[in-house]
Amino acid sequence: MKKIISVLLLSVALFTFAFSSPALAADGAALFKANCAQCHAGGKNLVKAEKNLKKEALEKYNMYSAEAIVTQITNGKGAMPAFGKKLKPEEIQTLAAYVLEQADAGWKK
Repeated sequence: MKKIISVLLLSVALFTFAFSSPALAADGAALFKANCAQCHAGGKNLVKAEKNLKKEALEKYNMYSAEAIVTQITNGKGAMPAFGKKLKPEEIQTLAAYVLEQADAGWKK
């Protein structure tokens, strides 16, 4: 019984490690490029310039949180389409984390 539990715990640990944030960070850039860069390349906003993805704008418009960004990506708003049916919840979370990471870095990467 202890051996089965040990194997299960090891399996969970390996699964968690395989899908941890270093892998997701790379996926964030790819997801952004495939779904967002058309309008938001370099953190800009080609539709409404003032509502860009830079930290100052995110703070000004109460969007500087993963929760707010996830809601925006999932449901869309205004000219931004909803991605809730196109992307998996994990992908949307990854995108939100990527946007915040880039905003904190000044979109220099």
